[in-house]
Amino acid sequence: MNYPKVASQLIDMLGGKNNIKALAHCATRLRLAVEDESLIDEKGIEDLEGVKGQFKVAGQYQIIFGSGIVNQVYAQMAKLTGLEEMSTKDVASAGTDKQNIVQQAVKGLSDIFVPIIPAIVAGGLLMGLFNVLVAPGLFIDGKSLVDANPGLADLAAMINTFANAPFVYLPILLAFSASKKFGGNPFLGAALGMLMVHPDLLNGWGFGGAAVSGNIPVWNILGFEIQKVGYQGSVLPVLVAAFILAKVENGLRKFIPSVLDNLLTPLLAIFITGVITFTIVGPFTRDIGFLLGDGLNWLYDSAGFIGGALFGFIYAPFVITGMHHSFIAIEIQLLADIAVTGGTFIFPIAAMSNIAQGGAALAVGFTSKDAKTKGIAIPSGVTALLGITEPAMFGVNLKLRYPFIAAIIAAASSSAFITLFNVKAGALGAAGLPGIISIRPEDVMPYVFGMLISFAVAFALTIVLGARDKAKKEKQVKEMQQASA
Repeated sequence: MNYPKVASQLIDMLGGKNNIKALAHCATRLRLAVEDESLIDEKGIEDLEGVKGQFKVAGQYQIIFGSGIVNQVYAQMAKLTGLEEMSTKDVASAGTDKQNIVQQAVKGLSDIFVPIIPAIVAGGLLMGLFNVLVAPGLFIDGKSLVDANPGLADLAAMINTFANAPFVYLPILLAFSASKKFGGNPFLGAALGMLMVHPDLLNGWGFGGAAVSGNIPVWNILGFEIQKVGYQGSVLPVLVAAFILAKVENGLRKFIPSVLDNLLTPLLAIFITGVITFTIVGPFTRDIGFLLGDGLNWLYDSAGFIGGALFGFIYAPFVITGMHHSFIAIEIQLLADIAVTGGTFIFPIAAMSNIAQGGAALAVGFTSKDAKTKGIAIPSGVTALLGITEPAMFGVNLKLRYPFIAAIIAAASSSAFITLFNVKAGALGAAGLPGIISIRPEDVMPYVFGMLISFAVAFALTIVLGARDKAKKEKQVKEMQQASA
């Protein structure tokens, strides 16, 4: 590929270099923010060498090239436009003015959670591996692998410790990321997170039992009692506390002399925010988090397969808008209260949606006679089965429309099926084929059957709708030919 030529042509099709406000790339996509989207030649970009798809989301225009190619095209474009050394965050910021309030809120959550996803996924997959070792009857009738091989007991215990760490100390990760997003010092945020999980506090997961027995420890300060309770696995209390910390810190800097800034600002920011957190913010938002988790589980359990089908149907459209990142906060809360919730139902439904997108893309790949379409559809379909749907969804299914319709119908069908069996995940991980190890042991078989349903329906329906779409286009061409004769 002639990268300088492709870059030059792409700049022209984007309306010229003066129309490009920001430029960056991720592993597979070129990310841009433009002044005027009406100047973009989407048809020309679609036919450009190396382009595997394009879409607009969250105020950004993104072009899929694939790994190994995108960085080469970006390097040439950066030279020609002078927009070098920009990050994806810079592009996201440049596109914010095109977003409504809901989109900005979702983007804010995404900016906080996306950086910590690797830690959460690592912990989730390790938790799944622990479940494989200790689940009775999974491989041996009536026994777990540890029961059959006692020498594996310490290995399982070690894996469990590794798996729990990101969730036990989640407030530290969240407070660091959130403080950075809210404009505060992320290291002060981390200190606040450490404060919220300090070992001197009652473990957050023991709060329910202590509340029932009336043995909640307190600080008695001048006759005022403050609960000494930690926030392990909590989300909402940490986000609100980090927001307050950033505002307090920046507010203090406005009137504290610079010579005393390094001494007084951190001291007062942590002390003031800590007191507010343990007296007001923590107890209030913790209760909201419990209500949210209980409410979602009640809706899932009471709405039955209809609720599951609806959630499965809308999940992929949520991915298009980026709103699916907000589900991470809910899932963590569900897992934090797993003794009551039994796990998260969102993860299995997300997996059904991902499998459906993969099945639809593979159907396109196996039936298409176009070499470029086939070359994009088959690899992206396989990737979607493993839990990464962007190439399949944006590069194939949305572009042709009918595969996307087939996929969301398949996701609804399979989600309804797994809801009938109350399938839930006891950990997070890759929502697809690898997600088997994150599912509760007793739910593995319904989960597997759900994936088979999702794939089969998406694959078959894509072929049917594709044949219908092809016949419709051929009819239109024939009618045009007859009209011009």
